[in-house]
Amino acid sequence: MVFDELSHKVIGCCIEVHKFPGPGLLENAYKSCLASELQEIGLKYKMEYELPVIYKDKFIECGYRIDLLIEDCLIVELKSVEKLLAIHG
Repeated sequence: MVFDELSHKVIGCCIEVHKFPGPGLLENAYKSCLASELQEIGLKYKMEYELPVIYKDKFIECGYRIDLLIEDCLIVELKSVEKLLAIHG
């Protein structure tokens, strides 16, 4: 699948999740809703995918987890906050 096509589908799923439950849920709830949307359109994903940090050519297991890894190429980090700050970017 072409990356632009994949990202377009994922954005569509995100918009659907944004429309339906509305604001105020915890990030984990939105993540589960998004996973449901991804599954519905047949996209493969991994939730809470563990990713090591590479430090001086060593893989350091430090508990870093990606919210969703979609089709083994697109990382999605969800935020459920009232206002995005520079630290979220």
